[in-house]
Amino acid sequence: MNPRKLTPSMSLLVAFEAAARHCSFTRAADELALTQSAVSRQVQTLESLLEVALFKREGRRIELTAAGALYQHELAAALSRIRSATLQTIAFNSQSGTLHLAVLPTFGSKWLLPRLKNFYAAHPGIQVHIHSRIVHSDLSSAASEMNAIIFAGAGNWPGYITHELVSEELIVIASPEVVSAQASIQPIEIAKHALLSVVTRPHAWSEWFEKKGLDHRAMRQGPSFELTSHLIQAVVAGIGVGLVPRILVQDEIDNGDLIELFEPVSSDRSYYLGYQQRYQNLPSLVAFREWLLGLPLPGR
Repeated sequence: MNPRKLTPSMSLLVAFEAAARHCSFTRAADELALTQSAVSRQVQTLESLLEVALFKREGRRIELTAAGALYQHELAAALSRIRSATLQTIAFNSQSGTLHLAVLPTFGSKWLLPRLKNFYAAHPGIQVHIHSRIVHSDLSSAASEMNAIIFAGAGNWPGYITHELVSEELIVIASPEVVSAQASIQPIEIAKHALLSVVTRPHAWSEWFEKKGLDHRAMRQGPSFELTSHLIQAVVAGIGVGLVPRILVQDEIDNGDLIELFEPVSSDRSYYLGYQQRYQNLPSLVAFREWLLGLPLPGR
């Protein structure tokens, strides 16, 4: 097949995408600063090139054909990527820049954001846009259109460069009003309390009981929460006992709102900064990466 048919000119594609999005040649023309007839001609040229009808025309009304709708769906994403790449390239050598960062919600609010002012002090020309993402095992959906992501996991994702920030330690936390005899309480006594959990880690308490040599059938399951920050607040309020990453709750322990029970246990996860290889030299990411990896973190 002629390569030209597979790679229509950008002017034809942009005219079609705008007309398809608005379902109007007139509105597309206004957006592109062209005449209505010019947009119409470009769409007709594209249809002739592809030998496919992209629009149904009824007087002045236009409607996408099935083929046109499919083409528009695929093309919109491709053009968005091209525009994003162009913006990144334009900003690449400038003193200002932006970074779109996806962050686990509780890590972002309780650890990253209180420290971010120090990054801005060192890099006043860079803006970090924070996007909350609850990440499971698939980074591709969580990191879509993101320059970088902070997540917890094993750290081995094809196509991504990852930097370990801190290994995860889980601790049992309770309100001092609920569990006052911190020194004398035994692990099995935890089973008498409501055990709060996060929905993304439904087996955390079972694994803790197993590590302590306890019968998990003695557990008293309590409410579950989507966000670790909500679980922490529930523990502060005296609703139950929680099992959470130490790094997310150190402030509450230091100020006496919560007490830590027993020795921490290591999990199979760590916190990572990750990004796709195509972003590794983005100036805003380079600056943020160097700042983040230079921060003192437990276990580093």
